Amino acid sequence: MIEHRRPVGARTLADRALAASALSGALRAAVASGSVRRIICLVPDPHTRFASVEVGAEFFVDTVLSSGYGLCAYVFGWNPERQPVNASAVDQFLGGYGDLRMRPDLATLAPAGPGTWFVVCDVEWPDGRAVAEAPRTVLKDQLTAAEKVGLVPSVGVEHEVTFTGLDGKPLTGGGLDYAVGAVEPLSGLLDKVNTALDALGLGTESARGECHPGQYEIVLRHRDALAACDDAMLHQLAIRRAAAGEGVRAGYLAAEATGQGSSCHVHFSLADPAGAPLVAGARPGEPSTLFGHFLAGVLRAAPDLTAFWAPTWNSYVRLRSAPFSPRTLRWGTDDRTAAVRLVGHGPSLRMEARFAGADAQPHLVVAALIAAGLSGVDERLDLPAEGRVVGDLARTPWEAQARLNDSKLARAILGDAVVDHRVAMMGEELTAGMEAVSDWQRTRGDLRS
Repeated sequence: MIEHRRPVGARTLADRALAASALSGALRAAVASGSVRRIICLVPDPHTRFASVEVGAEFFVDTVLSSGYGLCAYVFGWNPERQPVNASAVDQFLGGYGDLRMRPDLATLAPAGPGTWFVVCDVEWPDGRAVAEAPRTVLKDQLTAAEKVGLVPSVGVEHEVTFTGLDGKPLTGGGLDYAVGAVEPLSGLLDKVNTALDALGLGTESARGECHPGQYEIVLRHRDALAACDDAMLHQLAIRRAAAGEGVRAGYLAAEATGQGSSCHVHFSLADPAGAPLVAGARPGEPSTLFGHFLAGVLRAAPDLTAFWAPTWNSYVRLRSAPFSPRTLRWGTDDRTAAVRLVGHGPSLRMEARFAGADAQPHLVVAALIAAGLSGVDERLDLPAEGRVVGDLARTPWEAQARLNDSKLARAILGDAVVDHRVAMMGEELTAGMEAVSDWQRTRGDLRS
């Protein structure tokens, strides 16, 4: 039996490695018995989806575990249509279209179906160097930096999904916020979704209807940061598959319509390497001095990092028009109108970063939060007064691209390679948007006739 369930709470990178090592024997036994026949190797790409290669299970345990397996480098230099991006920051991924090497992380094992398992992989260059721009590498680098100063994050990712017909019409006519009876039109679909998620076995915490037509939220329990981000993407994959089987679209746009928003809220806390919480101060509902510094760093860097929270053209419809989407930066205690909400008490005290849309790449979002927070800890930044506005997120994708490109802070905390790669991807998004013809343009044109 492969015991793949994720432990709740913080976990160091060393503890993850021990878990992966323990799973190796169980996987080899399952392959030898014939109960596992195929392994699907997954690599998170810049567009919040997996690139995948399926291999035979015997080949995986005999060869891939020790030697890795090839993956064309252009998965980090392509756009959502899988076409090459024309930018110098991605040229290294496109020259010759050579292979990177996938390195499986067995701590990510999850069942994909009868006889088949998923495993999420890191990627490296042929000479063994990690690919600095790969979302998983970006996050691991920040986790390593956090552990060097004795900080281990625990993360919960909340994604909102909108279920529509293939014509784009939501499956319900109104919002479903905390609804019971109004969710009935989704009951058959949700049965299939829940069955798929139960089979995946990632540990669901809660589920409920959300405030816009066809919108729903299924939340996983909090866990170490890598697991939280890998599992959020596996979660999306399972939901999309189940929905597609019912002829339904599971949409993760930041804004399905003007005035509507779907988010990637990140609940975030810190512990020491032994697991002792570090967020609460002397009073259970107040942050510790350490976490105050961390939160101050997040608030300071958030405007320059808007391109990580809002990476697509559609992201800015949410930020500009949707209720409860942050436009100005402030923190508040149990305040869903604030960009950062402090929630919980004592050991459960945590921040909820409400910047990111459902279209954001979760590994990059969490990595950016950690990098920003660590800068605040390093400089011992004072936490602004509760409710005080300290800045604004970028309001357009052009502003977000320019702010990130020109930010000395972003380059200092994330590195030039990561910043340049995100700037290039944002540039491709802008070019594609400017060259597209939409129904809005047609409607406006007809009104001018």
